[in-house]
Amino acid sequence: MRLAIAQINCMLGDLAGNAAKILQYAGQARQQGVQLLLTPELGLCGYPPEDLLLRDGFYRACAQTLSELAANISGIAVVVGHPHQQDGKRYNAASLLRNGRIAATYLKYELPNYAVFDEERYFDHGSEPCVFELEGINFALNICADIWQPEAARRARAADAQVLLVLNASPYAMGKQAARYHAIRKRITETGMAMVYANLCGGQDELVFDGGSFAMDSRGALSAQAAHFDEELLLLEMQEDLRPAGKKAAPLDEEAGVYRALCLGVRDYIEKNRFPGVLLGLSGGIDSALTLAVAVDALGADKVHAVMMPSPYTAQISLDDSREMIKILGVRYDEFPIEPMFHSYLDTLGNTFAGRAADTTEENLQARIRGNLLMALSNKFGALVLTTGNKSEMTVGYATLYGDMAGGFAVLKDVSKMLVYRLARYRNTLGQVIPERIITRAPSAELRADQTDQDSLPPYDILDAIMECYVEKNLAIPQIIARGYPEADVRRVVHLIRISEYKRRQSAVGIRITERSYGKDWRYPITARYQDGF
Repeated sequence: MRLAIAQINCMLGDLAGNAAKILQYAGQARQQGVQLLLTPELGLCGYPPEDLLLRDGFYRACAQTLSELAANISGIAVVVGHPHQQDGKRYNAASLLRNGRIAATYLKYELPNYAVFDEERYFDHGSEPCVFELEGINFALNICADIWQPEAARRARAADAQVLLVLNASPYAMGKQAARYHAIRKRITETGMAMVYANLCGGQDELVFDGGSFAMDSRGALSAQAAHFDEELLLLEMQEDLRPAGKKAAPLDEEAGVYRALCLGVRDYIEKNRFPGVLLGLSGGIDSALTLAVAVDALGADKVHAVMMPSPYTAQISLDDSREMIKILGVRYDEFPIEPMFHSYLDTLGNTFAGRAADTTEENLQARIRGNLLMALSNKFGALVLTTGNKSEMTVGYATLYGDMAGGFAVLKDVSKMLVYRLARYRNTLGQVIPERIITRAPSAELRADQTDQDSLPPYDILDAIMECYVEKNLAIPQIIARGYPEADVRRVVHLIRISEYKRRQSAVGIRITERSYGKDWRYPITARYQDGF
């Protein structure tokens, strides 16, 4: 027999639109002789619906749409993920649509409640396997987290399943595909079943779903692989030994995967929220340069507006490099010198500040003037402001509230400074768009004379390593020091992390590309006396 995976990009809450897309893929699959189509987790409503799942009307709307979709399915069986309400309980479910009706429904067994997942908040646990026969083969259903633990797959096998179909809405993070392979192979070893893994594709707020759907045979060998970050209908031929065989897309290296994730995250956030385009402030530095490259690759040059706002401390090479990049990319570009406004602010505050030395106050004024200008342009023309700060800066609070943090979407929020450099070099392998001098010169906020970031921070390679240990791996200070990092730097960075939480809480939503971003999976109090020393 022939089955297929519909690796689709769903619009959260657009029940009719998602149902139409599923029906469209079902039609395409049927025309190619497919008898069974597998779609992603909660594909009917999109993922994650969050507190929409607390509203009874949402379940009623989903149930009505599912029933209407089932009535329109003919000549093919389709597995659809959806929220399900039954006997006063709520479930993450998947239903088999067959012969114009809902033939069977599976209720998710394992409910993840870690990282970005809050399913214990919304759903009840299912308990029963769901096995159905098609063309002489017994198929069973699991949903995403079910395959990360052994019990759900074991119950399916005990119910005489031969092939396990897994619906997923598994968000992207670096190294995630290898972890998925590992989890599936463990279940295969335990059960002896071949497995088909369908994953969601697309951006939803801070999350990016990378697709990468695949199939493995009963020995754990990869037998088919869909592309990453693109919608696709992956066709699978079931062999006599129940091996689901199909094409194998080439894997992506780490930089390519992160860059594709950033582009998809930007494109879907802008298009799904119906913004006409984006604008961002250029500085001549690497962060804004990379953000500009991502924006153009995601949306096209015609939807990107870059603004250079030089101050008295902006170097000529910053202007020159920004103008060169604009010329290469062909985006709309404006220059608004802020020196007159800066002096006006200083004059206004002069009497009040008299007798006090210049400090970060004057530096922050420049950033806030720029933020005001960008937000004025956003209000007038409707374009969304992209912030350009990276994860390293957000970690230690090296950013100005209502200044360079002003904006609606933070492209690099989960991208460390050293990874920014790697991504810039990667992008230039696809075509030189970022001037080499932007990559090689010392990073600087250019808010005072002869300033560099390392005047205020440890070298970024050390800062990023400490950040990874403390933020992403939850290591304690002594453990980080034991890895060879200078004690003074470790304690300084951890102190800055602790006192900068109020800034992070006010930062724009941004794309998640690690397993611990400053979003749903980072929940620290702003007001707290505890200082980590153990």
